[in-house]
Amino acid sequence: MGLGAFHRSHQAWYTQHASDAAEWGIASFTGRRPDAAQVLAAQDGLYTVVERSDAGDSFEVIGSIVEALDGADVERFVELVAAPLSSVITLTITEAAYRLGVDGKLDSKAPDVVADLASLTEGAGSASGEPSTPLGRLVLGLAARRDADAGPLAVVCCDNLSNNGTVARNAVAGMALAFDAGLAAWIDANVSFVSTSVDRITPRTTEADIDAVAAACGYRDEAPVVAEPFRDWVLSGDFPAGRPRWEDAGAIFVDEIEPYENRKLWLLNGAHSLLAYAGQLRGHKTVAEALADESCRRAVEDFWDEAAANLHGDELRIPEYRAALLERFENSRIAHHLAQIAMDGSTKLRMRAVPVLRAERAAGRSGEAAARMIAAWSAYTASATGLQDPRAADIAAANALVGRARLEALLGLVDPELAADAGIVDLVEGLAATFATAGNLS
Repeated sequence: MGLGAFHRSHQAWYTQHASDAAEWGIASFTGRRPDAAQVLAAQDGLYTVVERSDAGDSFEVIGSIVEALDGADVERFVELVAAPLSSVITLTITEAAYRLGVDGKLDSKAPDVVADLASLTEGAGSASGEPSTPLGRLVLGLAARRDADAGPLAVVCCDNLSNNGTVARNAVAGMALAFDAGLAAWIDANVSFVSTSVDRITPRTTEADIDAVAAACGYRDEAPVVAEPFRDWVLSGDFPAGRPRWEDAGAIFVDEIEPYENRKLWLLNGAHSLLAYAGQLRGHKTVAEALADESCRRAVEDFWDEAAANLHGDELRIPEYRAALLERFENSRIAHHLAQIAMDGSTKLRMRAVPVLRAERAAGRSGEAAARMIAAWSAYTASATGLQDPRAADIAAANALVGRARLEALLGLVDPELAADAGIVDLVEGLAATFATAGNLS
């Protein structure tokens, strides 16, 4: 589920490079729009991965996607999930799509969740009764698999969420339980939820990228993917129906994934969010531009210091990881746009800034660098137009308030406990005021 650029540069790439790749194929469904499926279907699922570094570009045709489908084709999705040969469902659907509240449980009052539960209860499968969210469609597909007695399978969450396998389990179980308690019990007994840490910077494809492939390769690919050479995939969990040998392509399987998740969520994704908000406030458009700004770079390094103080284990190789991140961020030929990273901030900050802030405060330290990320977001929301966030309406309502009430309302959307802590509100307020008045990070 999710036919975006990241899925194609990551899970599809690993499947292509597995030693048993010839035995596997991916049927991939789009999310919000059918465009990618339409373009890829016209190319028999084939597309080019452009690995882009300062040294130049390399090109590779990927053929592991054997079916590219519109996510709204619920009938075909259900058919495939119910097929005994289907073994793995990967989810690359964005953090916001799991519709969990701050308590970690399904937000049963979210309008699209309410609508999907109604369609499931009334009898999905009719033209007017098909669920519209990834969760609703997945629950419908798993119900069909149970009814077909097709056996167990694995759901692999590939979104940037802490303990993302548990997040996916809670979201699916919450939707299933509200629909059919028997189905929820079957899912608990037959579906494994695999946690992963995924990493490969993959910006949006541009017309210039399409032209570059045509010039270099001599064919017209309407759906190439541009990515950095670096890639990483760490997985933890069971695959009861089998899986490709992704380890032969460099994937790592571990018993305990949380340290790897936190390293990636805090150091890479946290730095990205900080640069997205602070960088745009300072007039930058890409990660490379923002990192070249000494104020932004210092803010990132300070946040990394706080995060690193709460990451433990020599196997994480934090100094080397930080050095590699700087090199990756400075890759000026990867135009990773800050506006793209800035989307869904109310959800992302919950995983990227809040855990570090809490850990620092619990250790008796200020947590100023983590608070700076939240402050940058609060300042950004006041000036951003067309804000893309699952809580956009609530953010707009908060920004209609003034003074401390505004900030408390915004913090409450990220984590109610932050808004209730006067010390944290004071800290964020001081940092946010700096952005609002001077546009700097000092």
